[in-house]
Amino acid sequence: MTASAADSFPRRSARTLRFSAGAPRAFQVSPDGTTVTFLRSSSGTDRSAALRVLDADTGTERLVADPAALLSGGDENLSQEERSRRERMREGGAGITGYACDAKHTVAAFALSSRLFVADLSGAGARELPAAGAVVDPRPSPDGTLVAYAAGGGLHVVAVDTGAVDVAVSGDTASAGSAGSRVLAESDGPEVTYGLAEFVASEELERYRGFWWSPASDALLVARVDNAPVQVWHIADPEHPSREPLAHRYPAAGTPNAEVTLWLIALDGSRTQVRWDHETFPYLVAVNWGDNGPALLHVFSRRQDRAAVLSVDEATGATTVVREQSDPCWVDVVPGTPAWTPGGALVTVEVVGEALRLCLDGAAVSPATVQVRAVQTSGSDVYASGTSDLGEQHLYRFSAADGFTAVSTEAGVHSGLGGNGTQILASSTLSSSHTAYTVRRGGRTHTVLSHAEDPGLLPAPRLLRVGSRALPTAVLLPQDWQAGGEPLPVLLDPYGGPHHANVWSSARAFLESQWWADQGYAVVVCDNRGTPGTPSFERSVRFDLTSAPVDDQVDALNAVAEAMPGILDLSRVAIRGWSFGGYLAALAVLSRPEVFHAAVAGAPVTDWRLYDTAYTERYLGLPDEHPEAYDHGSLMRLAPGLARPLLIIHGLADDNVVAAHSLRLSSALLAAGRPHTFLPLSGVTHMTPQEVVAENLLLIQRDFLAKALAS
Repeated sequence: MTASAADSFPRRSARTLRFSAGAPRAFQVSPDGTTVTFLRSSSGTDRSAALRVLDADTGTERLVADPAALLSGGDENLSQEERSRRERMREGGAGITGYACDAKHTVAAFALSSRLFVADLSGAGARELPAAGAVVDPRPSPDGTLVAYAAGGGLHVVAVDTGAVDVAVSGDTASAGSAGSRVLAESDGPEVTYGLAEFVASEELERYRGFWWSPASDALLVARVDNAPVQVWHIADPEHPSREPLAHRYPAAGTPNAEVTLWLIALDGSRTQVRWDHETFPYLVAVNWGDNGPALLHVFSRRQDRAAVLSVDEATGATTVVREQSDPCWVDVVPGTPAWTPGGALVTVEVVGEALRLCLDGAAVSPATVQVRAVQTSGSDVYASGTSDLGEQHLYRFSAADGFTAVSTEAGVHSGLGGNGTQILASSTLSSSHTAYTVRRGGRTHTVLSHAEDPGLLPAPRLLRVGSRALPTAVLLPQDWQAGGEPLPVLLDPYGGPHHANVWSSARAFLESQWWADQGYAVVVCDNRGTPGTPSFERSVRFDLTSAPVDDQVDALNAVAEAMPGILDLSRVAIRGWSFGGYLAALAVLSRPEVFHAAVAGAPVTDWRLYDTAYTERYLGLPDEHPEAYDHGSLMRLAPGLARPLLIIHGLADDNVVAAHSLRLSSALLAAGRPHTFLPLSGVTHMTPQEVVAENLLLIQRDFLAKALAS
């Protein structure tokens, strides 16, 4: 398919959530492995996902809960808490964006338009349950009789069997019935919530939950968050000056965090505080409460260089240290850990030499060639997602009988999960712009239908390791490029920061980069030091997020030019990025104008003292202990030296990288008499899910860089 001017790639990319709408996601496998639940919207332009069930033996699927039917075609009305949850999770979709199942996968609970619904997974349809306010993160008890949810600062429970009117998946609007829910924990302070994750947990520590059911369904572990110590910032809406600014508790580096405690609350309302050394370990990073052993906590020090795995005495709330962890730089947060195996072994991921390795009771069971990034414990098996060769990610399975074995074998990027003989795999390769979704069981493989739209182009990245540090790099040229032509202007298109890599053995990873190449650029994508790699590669940015990223981008540019003589025009080099990538783009053009001739900085961090505690202090330390690291990382000190065109873009509703970052940089540039372009986006957050905004942002950047490099 060839896109017309009226249906351009930027418009289609924006309309389809970067071609992710209509793709299946959020898979879960039933304990017996026979059924798979997942979310999928009805088309590649429909953002509203429905809940579906697939028979793992036959591959047949059926609709369980349809948002359009449950809302009678009406629009969603989301609470501020739900909007914040979606922002933290980078969730741009609508409809059913998350769900949870009971232990046997007979019932699923979900929030829709901040209302509470349950679905009978056997096929009886979905219905609304009564709720005490706007619902966030509902979860059934393991026995399927109750649903707990957060609302109004408290934690509530409601019986699944309430007498509410059943609603078929294509029926009328659900009725809440007459029975009500009851509060288990009620807010006991103006800034206190029960059952919700605090800002830094969900933004930086990969914990999005605030309560966990006991395996016996008779109690819950509940996080109590007191945000009163956290400073108040205000997110204004300048386009509507009559509106009150949104008060936002933001823990900037060096300032107080929220006070987080954990409580064991029985269904009769009795409660016991779970006790540990909060002074040493203030961060509650993970909670795991399953059938294989006592509840586990993962707690970190403020500097994140120490961590402890704790087991909880469910009778007294006392905790016992099961394993201690330390690192000269930081202890890694790995989703899915810690956990117990059925045999009582402790599952962790720890740095051993030059690898993040899967460990049982501290002994590494994965090879040193794999960097384990996420874990799922299922029955007697442990599944792990891990990176290995250039751009490769695979799903692995560890069992006592077979050891650590690869589930995926084809070159590419693979993720998934498994349980009781069933495996789910999402696979992206360089040969297709689509992701394939398959379910394997009993020697049979079923393809899960995806409605994601065809991007209309197949990126052709050349994957390389370049320079003395063998930096992972991709180079993309225009699809109509032919050897012997004029050298091409260069666009560096990095992210460049911790947690996120851009260079993958997947065509899908380069859709936007290929579009940029087709505008007439040689696009270079480099994962510099500090991005995911070996532990030492990642830790190279300790106390300095500035030097290594810029130096590596320059080294990669020169190495590619040397490897591809006559193709790159080094007299016309631009760089663009968003978030950390925006910081890197602005930093590059400010600090190395002899290399970079124009830059686009989207939502850049410009002063690390304005960014949050958990992220910033992990890499730069505490500001009062390492002020030089913060001073060195500030872009304001470089403002007087701007000599190249710079476009700064920032959403004024951004509560992650607040607009003050770009406003302060712009003010510093103005004070120094340095011309620049600043584009404020009214009503836009750190994400840009709005279709027209997302489309025009690409077009504005394209026109800015074309003009800048032509001058």
